[in-house]
Amino acid sequence: MNNTFSYDDVLLVPRYSDIRSRSEIDISSDLGKGLLLGLPVIASPMDTISEVPMAIAMAKFGGTAVIHRYNTIENQCRMVRMAKDISQKSDLILGAAIGVSDDFKARATALIEMGVNFLCVDVAHGHHILMKEALGYLRAAFGDDLHLMAGNVATLDGVNALSDWGADSARCNIGGGSICSTRVQTGHGIPGLQTIVECAKTDRNIKIIADGGIKNSGDIVKAIAAGADAVMCGSLLSGTNETPGKVIERKDGSRWKTYRGMASKEAQIGWRGKYSSFEGVATTVPYRGGVKYVLGDLERGIRSGFSYSGARNLQELHSKAEFIFQTALGLSESRAHITERKW
Repeated sequence: MNNTFSYDDVLLVPRYSDIRSRSEIDISSDLGKGLLLGLPVIASPMDTISEVPMAIAMAKFGGTAVIHRYNTIENQCRMVRMAKDISQKSDLILGAAIGVSDDFKARATALIEMGVNFLCVDVAHGHHILMKEALGYLRAAFGDDLHLMAGNVATLDGVNALSDWGADSARCNIGGGSICSTRVQTGHGIPGLQTIVECAKTDRNIKIIADGGIKNSGDIVKAIAAGADAVMCGSLLSGTNETPGKVIERKDGSRWKTYRGMASKEAQIGWRGKYSSFEGVATTVPYRGGVKYVLGDLERGIRSGFSYSGARNLQELHSKAEFIFQTALGLSESRAHITERKW
């Protein structure tokens, strides 16, 4: 393989399988320190994705959500408590995002007291001195038993640094999200699947979370096959009942919901009254009903993907997966294309 491939550049080669039923397949992922996911999907810490309803829905499917930090400490803690109370699940796994400056110490302390299972240190460029200082503080303040998720990074050096600084898992990808414009605005980034391949080469004890650029269950399977332990999703979950915001009904009867990147002008102005550089966009997406239908389809697609590689779990997929490149015509052929046919 060359060093510039994205999810659409490759396919997984079907392998011999002795799996008689997809119920034999275990798609769970143990990220360590109590963070065991029955569905290896994490809802992104965005103010149009992860609040109380999404956290509860994700937990029902075995996934988890990270409650976003674009609010006051009091409001974020209230959402954590509501999710815990409403779900009535003693084993509900829930994170809350924090930054690396300003109120991050007070926010982290309050969230730990509220009962979050892990902290997600959430910044656009995680291979940074402020991340190093923040992780050092958090590890010293809360000990080794707390799972610390950190990111984002896009290189092996970045993942190794996060691990050395105290992180247990790393969000890997820069600039590849559906509403992220980092690569256009800054000229920096690495294609999504290449990022996972490179980051998964780490010899550190750190879990890899593919974050950004994932459009469907096939991309999730590719990310795991490339070495990821879980994926983080925003756009895949957008437009559902469980996302924050009202359904917008247009004159033509179509229904939509707002979805925006947290580095967009609109999001920055919304949560801090101003914007600096902007590396995201705001848009509307079609309304899609309950997220349970989305998650159900994702789970079925992931299980099916494992089956085609003859893999019963994540470790087997890591070892058995074989990628091949496809051309632009191959990509077109890979998609459902009957509507493109001229009769």
